[in-house]
Formats: sequence, C-alpha cells, structure tokens
Amino acid sequence: MKTIHFRNIDKTKFLKTLNKRVNDYFKENNIKRTGNWKLYLKAIIMFTLYIVPFLLILTVDISIWVKLILTVIIGIGMAGVGMNVMHDANHESFSKRKWVNQLMGGSMYILAGNVYNWKVQHNVLHHTYTNIKNYDEDIDAGRIIRFSEHTKWLRIHKFQKYYSIFLYGLLTINWAITTDIKQMRSYLKRKLSYGKFPNPAAEWTKLVISKIIYYLIWIALPMAVLDIPWWGILIGFFIMHYTAGIILSVVFQLAHVVPSTEMPEPDESGNMEYTWAIHQLHTTANFAPKNKLVKFYTGGLNYQVEHHIFPHISHIHYDKLAQIVKKTASEFNLPYNEYKTMRRAIKEHFKQIAKLGEKPQPQLA
Repeated sequence: MKTIHFRNIDKTKFLKTLNKRVNDYFKENNIKRTGNWKLYLKAIIMFTLYIVPFLLILTVDISIWVKLILTVIIGIGMAGVGMNVMHDANHESFSKRKWVNQLMGGSMYILAGNVYNWKVQHNVLHHTYTNIKNYDEDIDAGRIIRFSEHTKWLRIHKFQKYYSIFLYGLLTINWAITTDIKQMRSYLKRKLSYGKFPNPAAEWTKLVISKIIYYLIWIALPMAVLDIPWWGILIGFFIMHYTAGIILSVVFQLAHVVPSTEMPEPDESGNMEYTWAIHQLHTTANFAPKNKLVKFYTGGLNYQVEHHIFPHISHIHYDKLAQIVKKTASEFNLPYNEYKTMRRAIKEHFKQIAKLGEKPQPQLA
C-alpha cells in the first residue's frame, strides 16, 4: 500500500486556533484533561453490570429465563466497560498515572480482546486514516458488507440493508475466536505498533495465555458449576457477545458510516486533500449530543468529532469541548457533522447502508 500524506499546511490556522481555545478552557477552569471522580464512578458501575450478573448466574439458584436476562445484562456491561473504561485507558486519558491506564486498559483482555491489536487497529489505523479504504479497518467488513463507495460491489450487497444489523452482533465474538490471531499475525509482520514495537514472542504468549484464561472463566467454569448442558453454556456465551457486539458496532457506525461523512481517497502519490484535523471533520459525525443516557453509557462516543481531534482527552470533557469545536469549525467554514437524536442517526445509517448496497452506475467520461 502507498504511504498516506495529509496536507502539512493549514492555511486557515484552524487547528492552531482550536488548540489554543481548548488549552485555555482547561487552564481557566483549572481542570485536568484526564478522568475524574465521574469517570471512576462510571467504571465501577460498568464493571458491576459486567461481573455481578455473572456471579449471580454461578451462585444463585434462579430460573433459566432469569439467567438469560442476566446474560443480556452482562453483554450490556461488557460494551459499557469497553466504551467507558478500556477505551479511555488505552488512549491514555483515563488517568494521569501510566500504571492506572495500563491496568484499566488491560480490561480489554476480559472483553475477549487484545491490547496490542486494539491499539494498532484503533489508535493507529482508525484514528490516523479515518474512513480511508484499505487503511481504516473499521470500514472493512470483508466481502459481506459494503461500507465504502470505493469497495467492490457484489450482488449480495443489494440485501445488506436487511442483514447487516444481524452481522453487527458478531463483532466481539470474532475477537474471541479469530480476529485477534489474524490481526496479530498481520500487524507484527508489518511492524506496526502504538509506541515502541513490542517483542513478537511476548505478544503471542500474552495472547495465548489471555485466551486460555478467558475461556476457562467464561466457558469452562460455568460448565463445571452449573447444571446446564454444554450447548446451553455456549448459547449464553453467544448471547452475551451478541448483545455487546450489536451495541459497539452500532455506536461506531453512527459516527462514520452515515450520509454526512465522507470516504475520501488519496491521489496516485498518496496525498490527501486536507490536513489531518480537517480530515477528521469531514469523516466523523456526532449523534444525540443532548441525550444524557446516550452520553453516559457510550462513554462520550456520541461526540466522535471531539474524540477524533482530541483522543488523549477523557470523554467526560467532550460535551464542553463540543461547544468550542462546533463554534471554531463554523468560523472557519468547515463541516461539523451532527445528528440531533440517536433515532435520526440510526435512520440515516441504514439509509446509507441501503445506498451503498445499490449497484454503482457507470461513470460518464
């Protein structure tokens, strides 16, 4: 693949102006950019949603239907930990203390993922090359779903507006089974890393051990403790992951695969039209900014514009930063993509999925 080059000179001075205003905000209010008691309380709530229902399933004599409900709650907690704790920590914004970020970032292992893979895939590829085909893996669903107008169209895509939502739920279970192995093989071969390149043998060892522990806890332990057939345990495991997968996938799609966002391509030399920061404005969208429940549960990921420009600032500040970013973008006549409600964002996403599923018309010379 060609090397991507974003425009180096911002003649409008957009980012310089925006950075000054954001820096002034933190300085004038005498607050730190990382998390505070609100984030720590949220972490406790999300871990409780994730762990307590599992303990109840293992230790309390309850009906199978209650167990199924608790399994769904575990999935909700799983997504909540990912969005509120793991995400901030692996962006090094959960705490000013490195060891706290490493500890909380390590929650990725109990979500069936791998920290090294996630940092490369998310911090490096997605945040750098947002919505650029073949570089941002978040818009690459293989052949089954067409997320970009630059992806080859197949007949099956005519029906993706019907089946895509059902495939979204497979996100985290793919982490648990195949994705981490494929990604680690690819990233280590390509010498990719977020920071210092790690020891490959150490990373493979960490992956294998973490997967074994994960399966022992979430599959072997319930099989040993519960009077439920093995296939019942696997169904519960699947429901947990499917719930989390649906939530995480939809939250991502609403921010990047909607009509208002662009899917730009580099020219033949790998040059992009905009600077990196302005590229983020063109490729990212916010949704439901006034919805307190959405803001609380999604870890501020409904403020994707702010998150993409300031990934090292904790999400608890995004609602305030949004006012600054929106005002500055308007002053510089730059886009600020935003859907007022989650319902509208979901509607627009599936409208975009339907459009991308249509057979492209030949370009006129």
